[in-house]
Amino acid sequence: MKRPEIISAALPYAQHLERRSPAAIDLVVIHCTELPDLAAAREYGERVHYTESGTGNSGHFYIERNGSIEQWIPLERVAHHVKGFNERSIGIELVNMGRYPDWYDSRRQQMPEAYPPGQIESLANLLDWLASELPGLKWITGHEDLDNRMVAASDDPEQLVRRKRDPGPRFPWAQLLGAIRLRRLAIG
Repeated sequence: MKRPEIISAALPYAQHLERRSPAAIDLVVIHCTELPDLAAAREYGERVHYTESGTGNSGHFYIERNGSIEQWIPLERVAHHVKGFNERSIGIELVNMGRYPDWYDSRRQQMPEAYPPGQIESLANLLDWLASELPGLKWITGHEDLDNRMVAASDDPEQLVRRKRDPGPRFPWAQLLGAIRLRRLAIG
């Protein structure tokens, strides 16, 4: 499988992230940025959230709406993208508004932005290439499947909403799974 065009754009702290063997990777987790654009995602990704290690939260790859792909974290490093699954997974972030800017407002949980065809095509190409490079890679799932915690709604603390909903109801799972060799990970 031919490597898709990937722009190398390592985060400043990438080399401080924990090392791992690429052979240990068996899962891809699909996210959406829930931010307006790639620049906002980059600004968030560069923030240090863990002072002891000097690192933050990010995925390995980011796919812009037009299908361009950037790699922010090397595969041999553990990115912080989904609690409890980071060591074994690759995080792929799709630029998409999601619930932005009111992530936890109970009235704004619909995630109305569709994923453009070029973005999904680039995702499928990236996934096929990763599967050809990483023999242990077998599974794919969404962030919402792995983090189903509830939080108080920002507009009504008596109401609970999902902490994570990405990639969300508009993500074309059937189309993607029909185009790749990875299988959807069943949780629960």
